[in-house]
Amino acid sequence: MKKLWIILIAIFVISFSILGWVGIEIFRQAPPVPREVVSTDGQVLIPAEAIMDGQNVWQAMGGMQVGSIWGHGSYVAPDWTADYLHREAVFILNSWATSEFGAANYEALNSEQKAVLRQRLQDRVRKNNYDVATDTLTIEPIRAAAFEDNLKHYSEIFTNGNKDYAIQRDAQSDPVKLRQMNAFFFWTAWASAANRPDNTISYTSNFPHEPLVGNVPTDSAIVWTGASVILLLASIGWMVWFYAGKKMEYTDDDVPYEDPLVGLEPTPSQKATVKYFVVVTLLFLIQIVMGMITAHYGVEGGGFYGFPLQDYLPYVISRSWHTQLGIFWIATAWLAA
Repeated sequence: MKKLWIILIAIFVISFSILGWVGIEIFRQAPPVPREVVSTDGQVLIPAEAIMDGQNVWQAMGGMQVGSIWGHGSYVAPDWTADYLHREAVFILNSWATSEFGAANYEALNSEQKAVLRQRLQDRVRKNNYDVATDTLTIEPIRAAAFEDNLKHYSEIFTNGNKDYAIQRDAQSDPVKLRQMNAFFFWTAWASAANRPDNTISYTSNFPHEPLVGNVPTDSAIVWTGASVILLLASIGWMVWFYAGKKMEYTDDDVPYEDPLVGLEPTPSQKATVKYFVVVTLLFLIQIVMGMITAHYGVEGGGFYGFPLQDYLPYVISRSWHTQLGIFWIATAWLAA
């Protein structure tokens, strides 16, 4: 028994040591939130506090329930980081293709011309122009122009609504708040592509995937993904082999001759928990209904079989309650148990 306790304590110490180390590294290498973002021509594109205010705007609409950031959240609407980054890259490439080669867009260029512009884009976007001393991020005017173009796009989506994204009309129509939210999207995209200081990978380890700016899986991500899968399969195989090799002997006393639950008389304390499980059942049924509505929004983003349900129960509400009701009924069941 003492040996088992030693093994258990060792596992706890090793596991929490690794978790603590990873947590410290995540905090230490977190992307900085610049006080302001300026362009090289002197324009203040994003003033102080606008990025964090934009995060609050996005969260006030449901946050992770409306699309996602860095891959965390709902997937009916886009991942706004990936969407912003791709739109910014395409806007810049199209602008250069028109101004330098007279082409309609980037796709109209030949492979050699594309390679030149794509490499220039990667050099610009992956260069980390954040100044720690002044707490300022400096970008080129072309990226500022892309910021304004994306602002128009997101203003259209959140003001007029978008059925494909299950976003209702006037989800957010305040021009000031829309600009702040666009600033937040810009910052998440910048952090996902700009290289960390003295490194060749971004703050998010090149996530999300965007080949136009060189955001591809890192070697370490590929190696550790493969190693973790191999280790998992090997551990499962060892566990199956260990238990299969043990000779378990059973006696007649180990198995009851009849179902012990048949004719069981509930105790007073068990009867007292009935009301808890009635609540659990109701919460569970409501969660199922919310899940059905949420899933349907993925097919018909504007309503429910023609009925404008988004005016009364928007997708962001149904999904929020679908995820939160699980917490409520599990907690109630735990109390009853």
